[in-house]
Amino acid sequence: MSRCDWVNMKNPLYIEYHDEEWGVPVYDDRKLFEMLILEGVQAGLTWETVLNRRETYREAYDNFEPSIVANYSEKKMENLLSNSSLIRNRRKISASVKNASVFLDIQLQYGSFSDYLWDYVSGKPIQNGFSNIGEVPASTTLSEKLSVDLKKRGMSFVGPVIIYSFMQAVGLVNDHITNCFRYNQLAK
Repeated sequence: MSRCDWVNMKNPLYIEYHDEEWGVPVYDDRKLFEMLILEGVQAGLTWETVLNRRETYREAYDNFEPSIVANYSEKKMENLLSNSSLIRNRRKISASVKNASVFLDIQLQYGSFSDYLWDYVSGKPIQNGFSNIGEVPASTTLSEKLSVDLKKRGMSFVGPVIIYSFMQAVGLVNDHITNCFRYNQLAK
């Protein structure tokens, strides 16, 4: 079975993520919030580093419930910063709390974050047709546009590269390479 080149075939968690989750359209706001925060945490690191700590993040971040995260106190943020199982970066932790507040504002304005997000692709995933990983861009005009809007609303750690990675992860774009078994499954 052929997979995208970026999958570490020695890590069962990574294989499962690729095979069952990456690129599958997500409409659930809590799940979208989780992926947005985790993609921001990844900045400067590998996705595998974050993925290996995902369950710990879910526990530490109250299962990524944005209404809870938005109300984190300084004490809670210090607890997160002292948790050796997390990536202990003060700016990323502070951003996750601020981003939760902005996320809730977007939900109020659009009815859901999902509605806001999927409007950028007219409700339908973009089907790219890259034959190798080298063709896949780090960012696109669309990820730049979404990044600018999120930053304007007050989010951080949402640059165009992070946002494109987020878009790939939650299925706004299908960037599985064409010989990957998931490409045709998700193109349907």
